[in-house]
Amino acid sequence: MSSHSPGLPTQAPSVNYTRSMFIIGALFFVFGFVTWLNSVLIPYLKIACELNNFESYLVTFAFYIAYLVMGIPAGWLLKKTGYKKGMSAGLLIIAAGALVFIPAAMTRTYGLFLLGLFVQGTGLTVLQAAVNPYVSIIGPPESAAQRISIMGICNKIAGSSAPFILGSILLAGADDLVTNLSTMDLAQKAQGLDALASRVITPYLIIMGALILLSVFTYFSGLPEVDTDQEDESVAAANTGKTSVFQFPHLVIGVLSLFLYVGVEVMAGDTVISYASSQGIPLAEASRFTTFTLWAMIAGYVIGIIAIPRYISQHKALQICAVLGVVFTLMAIFTDGYVSVLSISLLGLANSLMWPAIFPLAIADLGRFTKIGSSLLVMGIAGGAVLPLLYGFLVDIVNAQQAYWMMVPCYLFILYFAALGYKIRTR
Repeated sequence: MSSHSPGLPTQAPSVNYTRSMFIIGALFFVFGFVTWLNSVLIPYLKIACELNNFESYLVTFAFYIAYLVMGIPAGWLLKKTGYKKGMSAGLLIIAAGALVFIPAAMTRTYGLFLLGLFVQGTGLTVLQAAVNPYVSIIGPPESAAQRISIMGICNKIAGSSAPFILGSILLAGADDLVTNLSTMDLAQKAQGLDALASRVITPYLIIMGALILLSVFTYFSGLPEVDTDQEDESVAAANTGKTSVFQFPHLVIGVLSLFLYVGVEVMAGDTVISYASSQGIPLAEASRFTTFTLWAMIAGYVIGIIAIPRYISQHKALQICAVLGVVFTLMAIFTDGYVSVLSISLLGLANSLMWPAIFPLAIADLGRFTKIGSSLLVMGIAGGAVLPLLYGFLVDIVNAQQAYWMMVPCYLFILYFAALGYKIRTR
């Protein structure tokens, strides 16, 4: 990205800059915690609700499809409420999703769990559509990837603790239960699975309470409102005659890149526990691999904060990450055991700077189309619904290892966006 990108609106007054970053950091912590609980819910619900691989990956489908379905409505909501009230509303919607888990656990109804996940995904859609452009806009455009990397660390610290905390509660003794299920009669089996399902109630009540408190805090906080509808003169001139956000090819390619990136990121984090289990690693130990994936992402963010834009541009960082994605995927496919599983965890490093680079590169020069452009990018998060489900389908047909081949073309397309696609301003 050039040293000056006129396409992003003017930043908010610097007086509120540090405090704003702290508040936004807390919101990114929430994203991470709620999102990465899914890696534990997949193997947990597979046992509790007696599912096959394909059915268990409906967890990610229900959660991430909300971004596609609710992306445009989220944009409309933000136009009415502004960014700050939109963030507060998003948190309340996530809390409502957490509440749905209580009756779902009590009745052991998979459909209700999926509904709760969809509602949580809806709240996160609103939150993401508000927070990501806000972070891009609130400071200098050329360091947007650096700021999003700082937010990413907040996100992934929460994300790495979530599977560890929830995994130790939900998956404790799960291997023994699975072994014993085959010898139990129907009544004993129902009792054992009901007891397993009820473990989710207390954690989700705590999550709900915390979300409501953060929503109130955000609503009454001093976050400055930013105006994305104002364009500076050069952008206004370039955008003369533009009537639709689809007249920006770099945005359309960026949305597709984000769709593929989120798909492979979710696969790296959410399939690794089940994959480790398929490689003969016990579930209690396997549940740590999502945490390793997120630590690898944090390492990538730290590199991004130090290096962008001082030593390397946003698009160059994205090119390196895409190449690493191909390398680690091939390592996972052509090795076995711990080396193979750790190669999937190392994809966290490859994926780390993708969101921070793709988002600002794709919304550059959108001017008055920034809000709707951000909504489209957030809809791209639906890649997390589609790709892991396709992976689950392939696992049932071939095996967990060979199914990872589907990641290679995804990384190659992201490499195309990083090398050429982000520059295409006219059809």
